[in-house]
Amino acid sequence: MAQTIIERERHTEESSAYAIAIRQLETAAHYLNLDRSLLEVLKHPRRELIVNFPVKMDDGSIRVFTGYRVHHNPARGPAKGGIRYHPEVTLDETRALAMWMTWKCAVVNIPYSGAKGGVVCDPKRLSVHELENLTRRYITEISMLIGPESDIPAPDVGTNPQVMAWIMDTYSMHKGYTVPAVVTGKPIAIGGSEGRLEATGRGVTVMAHEALKQIGSQLEGATVAIQGFGNVGSATAKLMHQAGAKVVAISDVRGGIYNPNGLNIPALLHCAGRDGCIQAYRDAEPITNEELLELPCDVLVPAALHGVITGHNAERIKARVIVEAANGPVTPDADEILDDKGVLVVPDILANAGGVIVSYFEWVQDLQAFFWEEEEVNRKLEKAMRRSYEHVAQTAEQNKVNMRMGAYIIGVKRVAEATTIRGIYP
Repeated sequence: MAQTIIERERHTEESSAYAIAIRQLETAAHYLNLDRSLLEVLKHPRRELIVNFPVKMDDGSIRVFTGYRVHHNPARGPAKGGIRYHPEVTLDETRALAMWMTWKCAVVNIPYSGAKGGVVCDPKRLSVHELENLTRRYITEISMLIGPESDIPAPDVGTNPQVMAWIMDTYSMHKGYTVPAVVTGKPIAIGGSEGRLEATGRGVTVMAHEALKQIGSQLEGATVAIQGFGNVGSATAKLMHQAGAKVVAISDVRGGIYNPNGLNIPALLHCAGRDGCIQAYRDAEPITNEELLELPCDVLVPAALHGVITGHNAERIKARVIVEAANGPVTPDADEILDDKGVLVVPDILANAGGVIVSYFEWVQDLQAFFWEEEEVNRKLEKAMRRSYEHVAQTAEQNKVNMRMGAYIIGVKRVAEATTIRGIYP
């Protein structure tokens, strides 16, 4: 009976992103000897907004959708975080993602706090007109929170530059003048930044390079498996391929393909984003998403949703390095197993920070109305990622912990210091 209770508790934790986020925070607080009162402040989001809003559909009917926007801790600057459209968006997940964004911004030392938003929907089942209506109404509902000085949204799962353009236009219509800096990840034509679309994938590729170097290997010639072929996964595949790595497996929501001799990434990129694109590729064997995670490879890139590597499958992971392109793909129980196996995990709050770094660059460019060339953006991004990796690796070594806890020690310490210095109002 006791074993059953323990298993049930672990299953609940693995299924709750926020429970995982709290457990990670508490572990970092232990290493930092953080005051209990301060820890309580850091555990709780500053504000949470739930909105239920009507949208007129193409057939004339009215559907009510539920959306969220969560701000975690404002100590280091304006709130920053993506907006996702997905059927499984929950308040629990949104809280966790907002908290993770707080640590992420602190780890790479950009002046933002963490936020996250989302709408419970399946964007693939909505027409372009319905998607625009939903976006404009959702942004109107949360407009009291967002703004260039308060909360700057960005793309996430199920959203893209076009959605960001609708957000910018809606906010601007309410203000009566154009406000490009209210959102990042926009099309370049309306104030977006060069290099933003591939920024997360570029950062993941840089992290893979640094991690392999740390274990005495190199990215050129390394075998790579990527779970997820959306914006981040496809950009990672492209940049890994260009760097000389051999991408042996990729997948999307329908499943994946595997060829130990390498996949034709340029051909697959040609049809990226289309349903059934991956499955139509003939020069590979079909595999499930679960099988992809357990393939023999040098680098595994989980670039889909959270909680895919757990205590149940971690023992079967054969990768030497895991670079977390998604948020929270490895649970704490899995972390312990992977540590024992000697697998180097580059944590999400470092590995996928390329997107928020270039979002920061975009925000700065919008505020100044002065834009940089792509080469400069990429150079600044890679410098920031390498500097952050080195700091995390040194912190991990000094504290005799893994890379995830090294990153958390840095991130939580910076936010805790800012919170303490600012004080409690009133």
